[in-house]
Amino acid sequence: MEFVNVIVDISHEKLDRIFQYHVPEALKNRLQIGMKVNIPFGKGNRQMKGYVVGFSDEADYPLDKIKELSGIVEGSVKAESQLIAMAGWIRDTYGSTMNQALKTVLPVKQQVVQKQSRKLMLQIPREEAETLLEEYVRKNYRAKARLMAALLDWDKEGLDYKKASEGLKVAPSVIKRFQEEGIIQIKSETIYRNPFAGHFKKKEEKIFLNDEQKAAVEGIWSDYSQGIRRTYLLYGVTGSGKTEVYMELISRVIADGKQAVVLIPEIALTFQTVTRFYERFGERVSVMHSRLSDGERFDQFMRAKEGGIDVMIGPRSALFTPFSQIGVIIMDEEHEGSYKSENVPRYHAREAAVFRAQMCGASVVLGSATPSMESYYRAQSGIYGLYRLNKRIGGARLPKVSVVDLRVELKEGNRSIFSRRLMSAMEERLQKRQQIMLFLNRRGLSGFVSCRSCGKAIQCPHCDVTLSLHNDGRLKCHYCGYETGLPPVCPACGSKYISGFRAGTQQIEREVKRIFPGAGVLRMDYDTTRTKESYERILTAFGRGEADVLVGTQMIVKGHDFPNVTLVGVLAADISLYAADYRASERTFQLLAQAAGRAGRGREAGEAIIQTYMPEHYSIRTASKQDYEEFYRQELMYRNLMEYPPVFSMLGIYLSSKDEELLKRQAQRMGDGIRKRNVKRLTVVGPADAALCRKNDVYRKVIYLKHAREDVLLNIKNGLEKEMEKEAALWQKLYIQFDYNPLNAY
Repeated sequence: MEFVNVIVDISHEKLDRIFQYHVPEALKNRLQIGMKVNIPFGKGNRQMKGYVVGFSDEADYPLDKIKELSGIVEGSVKAESQLIAMAGWIRDTYGSTMNQALKTVLPVKQQVVQKQSRKLMLQIPREEAETLLEEYVRKNYRAKARLMAALLDWDKEGLDYKKASEGLKVAPSVIKRFQEEGIIQIKSETIYRNPFAGHFKKKEEKIFLNDEQKAAVEGIWSDYSQGIRRTYLLYGVTGSGKTEVYMELISRVIADGKQAVVLIPEIALTFQTVTRFYERFGERVSVMHSRLSDGERFDQFMRAKEGGIDVMIGPRSALFTPFSQIGVIIMDEEHEGSYKSENVPRYHAREAAVFRAQMCGASVVLGSATPSMESYYRAQSGIYGLYRLNKRIGGARLPKVSVVDLRVELKEGNRSIFSRRLMSAMEERLQKRQQIMLFLNRRGLSGFVSCRSCGKAIQCPHCDVTLSLHNDGRLKCHYCGYETGLPPVCPACGSKYISGFRAGTQQIEREVKRIFPGAGVLRMDYDTTRTKESYERILTAFGRGEADVLVGTQMIVKGHDFPNVTLVGVLAADISLYAADYRASERTFQLLAQAAGRAGRGREAGEAIIQTYMPEHYSIRTASKQDYEEFYRQELMYRNLMEYPPVFSMLGIYLSSKDEELLKRQAQRMGDGIRKRNVKRLTVVGPADAALCRKNDVYRKVIYLKHAREDVLLNIKNGLEKEMEKEAALWQKLYIQFDYNPLNAY
């Protein structure tokens, strides 16, 4: 090993290549792939940091040009070679720098001072210790006597050093004297911080699976036992027991000597999920998410790396847990948009999970009651295996769903946030001491304009997405750039009641307290969940029945299980239909079906009331019937017609610069250049203004490409990257991002 290959720790395209350094003799046996190192860089040999990505015995450059590595960054966490490979795949697929990709796959970058436990272990026979104790008492050596008595009491476990010095008030000199005389040995152990220590207890309960659950487990395990590793979609209605299937598969994988990663979309789901897994698997379960302290995150990383845990639970970053023997990766609520990173690199955890599973020989299980169009499309095409859970466990029934037309409410004089049907149902549940969840669908809230009389929103005539209202009073499409003025009345029905939606969770909370002054109300939204344990505190209080009503945004409808909730009210269900996004119908269906699924999960029957201005829309109609198949059929026709994923692949190219004229010129140049390639059946949309066309005095443009084959789009991306590298002077004042199958408008 004469030379080391290093990626410089700077997220800049010009430095996004491998640099080679001589390995000093003193470091030849210490360097490992993934280590962070100090390197001399540039003409002045200024010290910079980089990551080791490989070794070589041959020089790739003239020997007089290769400098010597300065040293290892002490305390840095070594990346596993498998994660280095993942970083390379993310870079190639999603168009980031290698350094950005490396920082993505390293959930913990820097070592944190570890907690140490020191114990005093008795090293002499017990009889000899008892004799010494008698001597200390006789000679009135009080400190020595206290210490020896405690050592005899804690003979097997060892006496905690802190307890000896502070609790027994024994001076460190006395402890040191005992050590020098060979009476004791001081044993040090690393104590790993456990964010859930003391919260749960393992339960020795046998889980009984119904026939549908057994069929899913046995089918997946049959493939696994034969060495077949696939991706499976577990499509089960809300409350059908998908978690029990996950746990049974994980228990078998652990028995096979392997480990499991469980991905969840929201931190809000962590507490309930960890509770169930901890009760099944005990302290061999851990969690990784952004609300942990640096010390807690580092310790979970090290526990996983050293084989101290079998199951890691968490959002996207948990996928990069440094397990060496992954047997299964579970992705619960796989349809959730939070699995897609909105920062560079814009990777999707589903695709990354499949790639990592292929590397380590693991199976992937995607679970949802409302699968993403992509996953169900692949399942229908035979790419994924498909298992269905059609019934709720324990004999529970799916909730009865009612749809209230808010247009009728308005015509009949009800201008309240709550329909008359919902207020009546809330009063009934409160009298029965049952619980209520009120879900405000705020996704897509800002920017759209709709009519309260007919329910229609103003849409782009070319892209079939909602136009967004900008500060200058113009309505614009963020896909093609079409724009028009804001009409004074509804173009469809002539009503003057045309505007955006203004209500928020705080207003709803106040209204509930005003109408039902005796009801206990909790609110769960961004403002109430900023602190580390806020999710746990709110959900635990509601689960214990300390409140009658839980008001919240999307985070309250994702996977929570409260048996006493018998009513779910969905307020302004169609707001998400108005988002300037081709996925608006899919997201609306998912939110409504998931929200309705929170009701009636216990013994009592449940009811969901959906308030909407668009009751005839297929996403709302099918969600009220819990009919995913019919929704999928209609949505797929729309996607096929408009050339959207999953039938077609899509590449978003996001360009930004402080120089508006330069941005316009270069964006147009890029769009024209792509069109001149004459790629067959390629659709090029834009350049157009981004959804937020200026942010912090930085101007932003978008170009969208659509094609039936994803490899065609990736080849175009790779070609653009090479062209920009050759013409660096023309592009250096612009920031370019690529987004494969974008989930949100830029």
